[in-house]
Amino acid sequence: MFAGATVENKVVVVSGGGTGIGAAVAARYAAEGARVAILGRRREPLDAVAGHTGALPVVADVADTAQARAAIASIVDRFGSIDVLVANAGGHGFSAVSEMSDPDWDASLRANLTSAFVLTREALPQLIEAHGSIVIVSSLAGLLAGPSAAGYTVGKHALIGLTRSLARDYGKRGVRVNAVCPGWVRTPMADEEMDEFARYAGFDGRDEGYTRVTADVPLGRPAEAAEIAAIVRFLGSEESSIMTGAVIVADGGAHIVDLPTLAFEHAGM
Repeated sequence: MFAGATVENKVVVVSGGGTGIGAAVAARYAAEGARVAILGRRREPLDAVAGHTGALPVVADVADTAQARAAIASIVDRFGSIDVLVANAGGHGFSAVSEMSDPDWDASLRANLTSAFVLTREALPQLIEAHGSIVIVSSLAGLLAGPSAAGYTVGKHALIGLTRSLARDYGKRGVRVNAVCPGWVRTPMADEEMDEFARYAGFDGRDEGYTRVTADVPLGRPAEAAEIAAIVRFLGSEESSIMTGAVIVADGGAHIVDLPTLAFEHAGM
């Protein structure tokens, strides 16, 4: 019934829209005729994305209630409604618990969790009115724990709880809420991690880094941001009309690997 459901003229709001997955999501929706607003703390990358997508750039720290509220008001003033909210903003938090200061812990949760909570809360009246859809971008780190990434891991885990709580509370009011958990994706943030990995491990360049971190992933490669954007577009359209509270893993199969058996594989058995 809803195969090929259009997103033309839908109003789509994307946080963290200046780079990486957020920029790819904005481009995907805009290419299909949606009216897109992108939010972020830095003007320059937002303007760059706006220049090639036609999106409305809105500078705001969406973890700040006053700024998030003003951003939503400006978008509604421009477009009249909000149909889809993509809570994509995130940040670092790469330390073990014993090495993380209180300010670093607070900053990590603010970037990875509070940003989604505050922006969603401020947009909910519009989404309820529109019977809209929320897509929360979590991470494979929302399901599993990597080394020395306590803040990031906890924040991304909590986003899945936020997804389920929102889906439970607002489904009867017509709002669908789903989460996406990407694995490694080629983005500026991941590029920085690969560069650091290369320097630390003593090999040449980020491409080798991506090769190494996906060596035991069934598909054997990182995702491109456009691949994640395609999933976000699906979840934000009527093609996924019966889905809410779902957690979609998009990691090339990393989450299905039985880690204790890798020793056998590496031994050629």
